[in-house]
Amino acid sequence: MPVFAYKALSAKGAVTSGKIDATDRPEALRMLDRQGLQPVNLRESASDSPPNGNAKGRRNAAAANSGSARKSSSKSSKGTASDEKIPEGPIKLKRPEIVLFTEELSDMLAAGLQLEPALKSMENRQELGNLKAVSLKIRQLVRDGVNFSIALRKVSPSFGPLYCSLAAAGEASGALDTILKRQAHYLKTLAELQARLILAMIYPAFLVLAGIGVSVVFVTTLIPQLTALIESTPGGQIPLGAAILIGASDFITKWWLVVCVAIIALFIFFKAWKDNEANRPTWDRIKLRMPLVGPVISSRFYVQFLETMANLVGNGLPLLRALELSRDATQNLSLRGQLDKVIEQVGDGRAFSKALIRIGSFPPLLIDMIAVGEQTGRIDQSLRRAAERYDKQLDKDLQRIMALIMPSVLIVMAALIGTMAYLMITAIFQTISAL
Repeated sequence: MPVFAYKALSAKGAVTSGKIDATDRPEALRMLDRQGLQPVNLRESASDSPPNGNAKGRRNAAAANSGSARKSSSKSSKGTASDEKIPEGPIKLKRPEIVLFTEELSDMLAAGLQLEPALKSMENRQELGNLKAVSLKIRQLVRDGVNFSIALRKVSPSFGPLYCSLAAAGEASGALDTILKRQAHYLKTLAELQARLILAMIYPAFLVLAGIGVSVVFVTTLIPQLTALIESTPGGQIPLGAAILIGASDFITKWWLVVCVAIIALFIFFKAWKDNEANRPTWDRIKLRMPLVGPVISSRFYVQFLETMANLVGNGLPLLRALELSRDATQNLSLRGQLDKVIEQVGDGRAFSKALIRIGSFPPLLIDMIAVGEQTGRIDQSLRRAAERYDKQLDKDLQRIMALIMPSVLIVMAALIGTMAYLMITAIFQTISAL
């Protein structure tokens, strides 16, 4: 039976080392876990015999192992009792929980702790709620040899494809703590943006509701009264604009249920078309061409792409492998197709900047900064500076959108209500003039 040499942390935080007999590495990790030890280093020993080489030493080692196992029996039974409470199947997490998990794990990894002891530490924290169960499941999979990114995907769908792809890139480059920290920053920025958007939409939402209420009053009360007034007046004639408004009012009053069903059906059809895998590239291209929304998506892609590339290349990964991992972390299929072309040309021996020029869809400023990095031999620093530049551009685009929401809603509502009021007042004045 193989012998594994280990260095581990005890429950009191003391460092202990020794050897343990196990059939394989996962079994050795499980045995250490049952003894209440958090492994820091575990490797298969070259020799089966104990260090002293005699039977007495072997018996002493076996007795020590059995004694430690007996001491940890109560701990293991408690662990089993807590394991019974762990829900089966995928566990859903809220965004604040994902942010907390990412920040805690990145801080512990940056402090020099290995992945499994870091997950064990998070598992022992009582205030983490669902994260306690998630940390336990991920640690069990990692202990059995499963990659961290695959364990994330198996344990909780809330992490998403982008998160798992970035975790895979961090594992491949050895910069998992850095990438997780940047991902936590991105998630917090996204949460702040949504909070700002909700706050900015409160007043426009009240305006829209007020406008809808006024429109309902016009359609159901004022326009029918105006129509009756004009028809009862000798020689009264309804103006063209008012006639169109009255016709629209009659149509909505008579067919409002059909209109609502048609709108709901159209929404369901659009969502089904958008979610179809065959239509995803088309929808992703449409999103990139939308006014206001397209530049935000592009800037977010450049920031994520450049930061991921800077981390991967800066940690010694080959450029081609870094491009492949960055492509896997890209969710927009249209942009992923462009990266496929870049990877193909770089694989054929073309320079990174030349490949971007040949594609023709990347900004000249980004290409120039990458070209400077290639010439100086510090492409990771050039990629990071470019990411910072596009991060500032992304913030400007978002502020521009937030600033345009309020005036746009005001203009639309003023035009709608003003048009209806103007047509009604015009019809009333013409009726009075006819008298």
